[in-house]
Amino acid sequence: MKFELTKEYLDELRERIAHDDDRGAYKMIEDLHPADIAEIYDELNIEEARFLHIMLSGEKAADVLIELEQDDRERFLEVLPGDVIAKQFIDKLDSDDAADVLGELSDEKREEVLTYVENLEQAGDIVDLLNYDENSAGGLMAKELIAVNENWNITTCLKEMRRQAADINEIYYVYVIDDAQKLKGTLSLKKLLLTPSTAKIKDIMNQDVISVKTETPSEEVANIMDKYDLVALPVIDPLGRLVGRITIDDVVDVIREEAGKDYQLVSGITENVEASDNAFQLTRARIPWLFIGLLGGILGAVVIGVYEEDLGIYPEMAFFIPLIAAMGGNVGVQSSSIIVQSLAYRSLGVEGIGKKLLKELAVASINGLILSAIIFTYNFFFTESFALTLTVSTALFGVIIFASIFGTFVPLLLEKFKIDPALATGPFITTVNDIMGLFIYLMIGRTFYAMF
Repeated sequence: MKFELTKEYLDELRERIAHDDDRGAYKMIEDLHPADIAEIYDELNIEEARFLHIMLSGEKAADVLIELEQDDRERFLEVLPGDVIAKQFIDKLDSDDAADVLGELSDEKREEVLTYVENLEQAGDIVDLLNYDENSAGGLMAKELIAVNENWNITTCLKEMRRQAADINEIYYVYVIDDAQKLKGTLSLKKLLLTPSTAKIKDIMNQDVISVKTETPSEEVANIMDKYDLVALPVIDPLGRLVGRITIDDVVDVIREEAGKDYQLVSGITENVEASDNAFQLTRARIPWLFIGLLGGILGAVVIGVYEEDLGIYPEMAFFIPLIAAMGGNVGVQSSSIIVQSLAYRSLGVEGIGKKLLKELAVASINGLILSAIIFTYNFFFTESFALTLTVSTALFGVIIFASIFGTFVPLLLEKFKIDPALATGPFITTVNDIMGLFIYLMIGRTFYAMF
């Protein structure tokens, strides 16, 4: 049954903790999923969370630790000695999760914890993982996997698989390697069960295997697993040797982090921040784009100042400045958001930039004609100036065309130069389109009023 955290539940739990009622407090959390317990920790202070955590079994305590947000986990680990972290958490975690935990500690604390890890092979695996970039396949992978030699027969293979499986929680694939540890394929459990025991593994393995190298970017790993519907992906070193595997839960974390980062960029936030961060961190993340927006507003005022005389003669034009600016910003954000999303999911296809711009031009033309016709009809019947009617509808069409093309071109250009295209959305597009929209509107207004 899905757990729902309520104020009443928290109040009762805090009261039991305050009265050192460890049995009653444990009874309230013993049947909960680790993710639910982590949610509870987030609402408690560090001492209350620590009171609960020491009552959990080693494996469940380790699972709860992994479910915590990074900032909460760091605060929690700071109050624990190195031997407790090693024996209660690191020894119970998969190598990739253990490396993530240790990577959040200071160098001194990390070395202290490693000295208490009893399994030297596991300690070596963790150290190897820490040497990889955290945003690469090597940084995502775990060392735990089942690998069998292509020259083994079925009997030897089954015996070895039983031995290796003792240290693995989830078995997704059986990987086949050669004598040099190079990845050769995968092994179907169905074939393994139905094939005579004397058969060689290389005769029944699947040689069509998708893999990534240790230096492959994590975002590319996520795209590959999504494209081929994989629940696990083998990782090889530059020599083709099997060194680890990436599972779907690790990729979900990558997708969530990338989505959060892109959303913050779209919103004009330049750093990865949380609502719980202090005021200085939040201000530092927000101020750059706000500063750019301020400069954009100043430039917009300069544009209006250039046409101040025209607005003095034809003041009715000022009524439609907000409309033109808003439509330009909205259209630009729509276009850029679609392109950025398509780039993120690698769904743009192989068309060149020119074809994509032509397609967006067609869409913008249709939208522009419809919206311009609506505003033309409104002004024709409700305003007395035909020059104003023609100016607003023509300028709106021009602004929509420009904003669509600009909103499409900039993300594609940034992608070409290996810059995150999400930078092109939100405040950047809105600010530029506001300035250009004002310029187009006022320039067309000067022209048409002179004609009529």
